[in-house]
Amino acid sequence: MTVDRLLPSSEADDLLALTREIADKVLAPIVDSHEKSETYPDGVFAQLGAAGLLSLPQPVEWGGAGQPYQVYLQVLEEIAARWAAVAVAVSVNSLACHPLLEFGTDDQRRRWLPDMLSGTLIGAYSLSEPQAGSDAAALRCAAVRDGDGYRITGSKSWITHGGVADFYTLFARTGEGSRGISCFLVPGDLEGLSFGAPEDKMGLSAVPTTSAFYDDARIDADRLIGDEGQGLSIAFSALDSGRLGIAAVAVGIAQAALEEATAYANERTTFGRAIIDHQGLGFVLADMAAAVASARATYLDAARRRDAGRPYSQQASVAKLIATDAAMKVTTDAVQVLGGVGYTRDYRVERYMREAKITQIFEGTNQIQRLVIARGLTNR
Repeated sequence: MTVDRLLPSSEADDLLALTREIADKVLAPIVDSHEKSETYPDGVFAQLGAAGLLSLPQPVEWGGAGQPYQVYLQVLEEIAARWAAVAVAVSVNSLACHPLLEFGTDDQRRRWLPDMLSGTLIGAYSLSEPQAGSDAAALRCAAVRDGDGYRITGSKSWITHGGVADFYTLFARTGEGSRGISCFLVPGDLEGLSFGAPEDKMGLSAVPTTSAFYDDARIDADRLIGDEGQGLSIAFSALDSGRLGIAAVAVGIAQAALEEATAYANERTTFGRAIIDHQGLGFVLADMAAAVASARATYLDAARRRDAGRPYSQQASVAKLIATDAAMKVTTDAVQVLGGVGYTRDYRVERYMREAKITQIFEGTNQIQRLVIARGLTNR
C-alpha cells in the first residue's frame, strides 16, 4: 500500500519515490534477520547518506538538500515503515547535527558539517544520564576547563548508536544550576571515552543503545558548541525537531502495522468470507486507518509551522503525543486482528507493537509532552 501524499513540489515527489525504492531494496530484505539476531546493519547508513537521505532538511550551503521539514519527516516515515531502528538512528543523527548547524561558528561548520551531512560520519545525541532523564537540568557529567581544553568526567545513558557513532553531541556541566550546562562535539575515538554493553531492549534491537563513560577525557576548547552555559537552550531547541522525528517514526510503524493487518484480513476467511467483511473487524481496521491519518496530520501541521518560521514547540509535543499513542494502539490492534498468529514471530506485527512502545518514552515521555502542552495553555 502506497500512502497518497500531498507534497510541495515535483522534486519532493521524486525524493519520496527514491526513498521507497531504497527502503524496499536495501532495508526490507534484511530487517527481519538483523532484528532477530540483534546485529548491526553495517553499510546501511552509508548507503542512505550516499543517496542524500541523511541531510534533507539542512541548508544547501553546508552540504544539505534544503528540503522542507515536512518532506524530511515523510521520508523518515517511509524508512520507519520498513525498519524503525534505522529510522530512529536517522532522526537521532539529524538531532546530533542540529547544535553545530544552529549554534556553531562558521569555522566549526566548515570543519565538521560536510562529513556529518554526507553520512561519512554518523552522530549520536548524549543528553540523558542515569539520574537525569526528563530532568535535563540535573546533569552531573562535568567538563572542567583545563588550559586550552576541557576534561570530562562522568557517565551518560540511553545513547542511540552508542559505541558505533563517529561523534557525540554531548551536554555536560561546566557550572552551577540550569545555566551551567554546555554543549560539546565529541569524537567517537576520544581517549578516555568508553561504552557499556548494549541494552537488552524490547525492540529496535539492530541499532545499539548504550551508556558512555568519560574518565578524565580531554577535548580541545574548539569543540565547545555555542557559549558556556548555553547547553540547555541548545538541547531544548534540538528536541522540538527531534520530537517531530519520533512522531514520524511512530506513524511509519503504525502504517506498516495497518498494512499487514489489512492484507491478512483480506486473505483470511471465516464462515465463508474474508474476515475484513465481518463488521466487527472491519470497524477495527477503519479506526486504525483513521488513527494513522490523524497522527500524520499532526506532525505535518507542526512541520509546516517550522518551515514557515512560526513557533511550533507546543505543536511538536502534540504531534509526538498523538502519533506515539496512536502507534501503540494501532500496533496492539494489529496483533488482535491477526489473532493467535499475531502473537508469534512469524508475522511482523508483534515486533511493531514492541517498537511502538519506546516511541512513547524517548525524546520526552508522553507525560512530559502533556506537561509542555498544558503549560502552553496558561496565560502566565
